[in-house]
Amino acid sequence: MTGHRTSWNTRSIISRSAHILERTGLALTGASCALFVAAHVGRAEIDLIDTAAAVFAIMIYGALGFYLGIDLPRTPPDRRMHLPLRYRWGTKADAVELLSAAGTFLAAVATVVSVFSIVLGETARASGALIIWLSWAVGATMQIAAGVVARRKIEAAEAL
Repeated sequence: MTGHRTSWNTRSIISRSAHILERTGLALTGASCALFVAAHVGRAEIDLIDTAAAVFAIMIYGALGFYLGIDLPRTPPDRRMHLPLRYRWGTKADAVELLSAAGTFLAAVATVVSVFSIVLGETARASGALIIWLSWAVGATMQIAAGVVARRKIEAAEAL
């Protein structure tokens, strides 16, 4: 993913099309991860995901997580930050980036475990399936939160 310092309106049609295609691919990836987790939980015969509407809602949530949380916008320069960083922990933008990365990692691990279980034909236990589903849900929520926070910071900086 190439980061652009120019605004959306000044980008070429090819650049805009590439960005839309890339973000749509990320959303589809998130939706398919959610589908695998839902299939894993469904094999455990948990009433949580027993309808097509519930699976579709989970897929939308996963798509939103990958759409918002993976391709974070560049942060504007923080005029309040003084180098060197105190205690070398980083800035708030770094914390948002870590939130996004941790959410992506958690959702991906839950998906890999789900796919592994499905491919090997393992019978999912209810407790294990719920842990997988909760791990995925927490990861997707972390992605969404990071994406929302990053975009709010950009909007607030542009308003100044």
